[in-house]
Parts: sequence; C-alpha cells; structure tokens
Amino acid sequence: MDFMALSPLDGRYASHVEPLRPHLSEDALLRARTEVEVRYFIALSQEAAIREFPKLSAAQTKALLAIVEQFGSADVREIKRIEKTTNHDVKAVEYYLQKRIAKIPGLQSRLAFIHFGLTSEDVNNLAYGLLVHRALSDVIRPSLRKCIADLQGMARRWDRIRLLSLTHGQPATPTTLGKEMRVFADRLERQFLQLKAFKMQGKFGGAVGNYAAVSTAYPDVRWPQFGAKFIRSLGLAPLANTTQINPHDDLAEVSHMLVRVNTILLDFSRDVWFYISRGVFTQRVVQGEIGSSTMPHKVNPIDFENAEGNLGISNALFSHFAEKLPISRLQRDLSDSTVQRNIGVAFGYHLLAMRSLQKGMGKLAVDRGAIARELALHPEVVAEAVQIVLRKHGVHDAYEKLKALTRGKKVTPEAFRTFIAALPLPKGERDRLSKLV
Repeated sequence: MDFMALSPLDGRYASHVEPLRPHLSEDALLRARTEVEVRYFIALSQEAAIREFPKLSAAQTKALLAIVEQFGSADVREIKRIEKTTNHDVKAVEYYLQKRIAKIPGLQSRLAFIHFGLTSEDVNNLAYGLLVHRALSDVIRPSLRKCIADLQGMARRWDRIRLLSLTHGQPATPTTLGKEMRVFADRLERQFLQLKAFKMQGKFGGAVGNYAAVSTAYPDVRWPQFGAKFIRSLGLAPLANTTQINPHDDLAEVSHMLVRVNTILLDFSRDVWFYISRGVFTQRVVQGEIGSSTMPHKVNPIDFENAEGNLGISNALFSHFAEKLPISRLQRDLSDSTVQRNIGVAFGYHLLAMRSLQKGMGKLAVDRGAIARELALHPEVVAEAVQIVLRKHGVHDAYEKLKALTRGKKVTPEAFRTFIAALPLPKGERDRLSKLV
C-alpha cells in the first residue's frame, strides 16, 4: 500500500483492485503498445508486395514475440527513460524497439519498418482495445458472473419466504424474498450477455485514416484489406472509415453497459440496506470488528454503503467517457488522451464495489421471525387478492368493499378473517383466503 497515493485505489484499496493492474495500468499500456508494434512489424514482413522487407524466419518471429512475452519492469523503466527525452510516449516505444530488434540477427537493416506509416493513434487505440478486452474477459465478467450466481442461489434458497412488499414506502401485496433476488439476477444477466458479445473496434490508416503515407510508398498493397486483417488478428473489429483516431464509440458503448450494470448493483445495494434496516436480513458479526466508535451495539451495513459510493464514482467516470470520448475536433485533437488514461480508475471503482457487495452478501442471514411479525402487522395487504377473487365471482363492488375495510385503517387479522367469513363466496374460496391473512 502506498500511503502517499492520491487515489485510494493505489493506497487504501490497492489489494482489492490488484487483478486489474496487469490489464489497465501504465505498465500494461506500455506492454500492449509494444505488442501492437511487434505484431505489425511481423505482419509487414508477410506482405509480398513489400519487397524491401522479406518474410521473417521462424527464429526471428519467435525472438520478436519473446520481446512481448518477456516484457517486464526493466522494459517499462527503459521506455520511461526514453520518454523523458522524447516527451512522446508512443515514440519512446518505437525507439525502445529499435534497440531491442537491432539485437536480433538479420534485422538490423529492417529497423525502418518499425512503426512504418503509423500514427500514434494506430498503436494506442489497438492497445486500449486489447487492454479492455482482457480486463473484461479476465476480471470484470467473471466477477459479474459470480455475483449473478450468488443472487440466483439466494433466489432458490429463499423462494418460499413470504415477504411484505413496500410500494411508495407503504405496505403492499406480499412477495417472496427469492423473487426479489431473482429480479436483480435477471437484470444483471441481460447486461452480462451484452458485455459478453461486446467487441472493441480498431482503427488503422495513418495520420488521417486514409493510408496516405503507406499508399505512397507501396501503391500496390491493398492497405484497407491489410489493415482490416491485422486488426482482426488482434481480436478487434475493424473500422472502415475514420479520421486520425478511433472515434471511441466502442468505449462509449462499453461505458454505457457498465453504467447500467453499476446502476442495477446500486439499486440492489440500497434495497438490501433497507431490508437490513427492516430486520429482514441480519448480518454475521465479524470478531473484532467495530460498527461505531461510540455505540457498541452497532452492526452497520457498511459493505453495501461502500458499494453504493464506489458505484457512483465509477458511473461518474464511465458517463464522462461515453459523453466526451466520441467527440473530437475535425480530424483529431488530444483531449481524448488524458481521459482514456483514467479507464482503469473507472474499472477499479467498479471492481472495488463488487468486492464490497460480495463481502456484504456473504454476511447476510434471513430473520424469518422478523419477516413473519412484519407480515402479521399488516393483514390488509391481502386486500388486492381478496377483491380480485370477489370479482371472479361476479361481485361488482368488490374494490369498494375492501377499500371501506382497509384504506387508512388498522385492521387486525381476526377482523379480516371475520370479514372474509361473511363474503358471498363458496366455502372453499373463503377458507383459502383466510389462510392468506
């Protein structure tokens, strides 16, 4: 933990977001840029029309890929050292690769093909595409999948627990605790499937997206087809027409998806908070943990409160990404660059919230006695069912009969059963309704 860190993600909460560091840190970005540059270098050698760059041997290709596979902290330090001079992050990667590739036998005369005809955005957007895909695949989707599975398990275990509903904050027709958990599981499942199908896009084509430089050097190469094939080889979806930059509609799309996920989880956090407040849930006491510095009895729902706060921060960032990143002045401006560097922060607060929710959900226990007592205090909530059964049997003023009995009044279970016993219904129907009270 870095006690001098400005962001709590790198300080207090560093261990909670550790799984994202290999995907969305500065280290990860430099590695991904290196990977794009190396794979592009290899792809150029495989294009027969580029006669000045013969096809690489198997040994040369293996040595090039080893640069990516063995990329580590020493490589990061070297690139950052070069960047102090260049004041340009992608150019620093190019110069770093010139030194590394020069050591591979037979490639010293091919160094001019590193970053050949590329603009920085060709490298950056593909690198970010790789990082986002891997973060979603390795961290975000598995975390969400577990949350959904936990909710589905709760739904199965609690499906028969009858629960007082509150609509507008007032007692309403009973539900079941399991069904309420299933509501959130189903909502999240829909978003999970969209996240699973999502694919980042890739831009390739030089300074203004028209392959001008490379087409001048090699007019016989079908560069749009070459670029599309290269982008697909990285697992990304090719963009046919762009300016200098990827328009970031893909980042806007995934941001909106995660805003929806976060919002559903925020809704869940608040509902559980209220269930704890009502006594529906109790929380397992952790030995040695303190709820309040002055009130010894407190067991506060802090995991759900922390989740709510961190989901809000994540949503604020993702919402800004979705609104800002797709907008660029004419063929490009640089305002997207500094914003993109915070993608890891938005993902980090999402993951931090998920960790809080998982911890909180693991502490929950159902207080069946409290649930039963709460229901017993409000027999009037079966009024909807009773008046519908009356309508079924042709009682035209059913709603008005129940309204006169219950609206704004405190009705005891005994009084409600007496009312039911006098209804113009078959005995079987009256007996069935009495059991609901």
